[in-house]
Amino acid sequence: MSSTTVLAAASTSTTNRPSTDAVFHQSTDKLSKNPLERTWRGNKEGTLKIEAYPAFHDATDEEGLLKKRQWIKEHLAIAFRFWGKMGYGEGISGHITVRDPILTDHFWMNPFGVHFSHMSVSKLVLVTPDGYVHPLGAQRPINMAGFYIHSAIHHARPEVQAAGHCHSLHGKTWSAFGLPVDITTQDSCLFYDNQAVYRNFGGIVLAAEEGANIAQALGPKNKCCILQNHGLLTLGHTVDECAYLFSALDKQCRAQLMIEAAVGGGLKKTIISDEDAAFTAATIQ
Repeated sequence: MSSTTVLAAASTSTTNRPSTDAVFHQSTDKLSKNPLERTWRGNKEGTLKIEAYPAFHDATDEEGLLKKRQWIKEHLAIAFRFWGKMGYGEGISGHITVRDPILTDHFWMNPFGVHFSHMSVSKLVLVTPDGYVHPLGAQRPINMAGFYIHSAIHHARPEVQAAGHCHSLHGKTWSAFGLPVDITTQDSCLFYDNQAVYRNFGGIVLAAEEGANIAQALGPKNKCCILQNHGLLTLGHTVDECAYLFSALDKQCRAQLMIEAAVGGGLKKTIISDEDAAFTAATIQ
């Protein structure tokens, strides 16, 4: 059988939407209210638990807050190491910020010109609300575009603790289309009703207004944004969530590019239904 015949046969066996015949849809009605508890099971005695945050996560005393600050800085450094391992470094571009738990209008950020894979706690910079290096952290310069983007986001979204942006290969490639990613896989349900597109490129961000425009494009609840002709941006309630969402979005951009290439060859893609995407998103998001 020729490759043309195989392609033709495959294209006739798929549709843009799943068939409604004997389709089973799940519901969260009888599942745990805690999304994480839906995804794992321990022993019958109930003694096996998932360890989430350390005891000081909700601390309000000075000792607890200092421990939380150190924990946050360690996880921020690890997030950069992870990004470095994923190959996201692109010259001086890219930044992750996370709110300081004590000086809550300040945020920690990577210094200018240090590769992600070389990041350490001692190199992290504490940035003041007006964009200057605070004496408490490393005494190194910061990326001005990073300050304009992230300060606007932290101001507009006070519930968000971390924001990350860089120019990953597949993210910036898909961004050229100025389109959201399709919900085509279980993993892509992370982005169901959770992504925005900033359909403008005004050059490198060296003005507060452009940062404010990006924050406005994100809206009041989205944690993911595709910056047209630029790259990706993700938010998180923790820096861990922010860094993971970014890697997941970049992978989905890669999958999207591969899917579109197959579509160009004659295959038809199947988009997950809103009902099934919402059910999956309710757990994995």
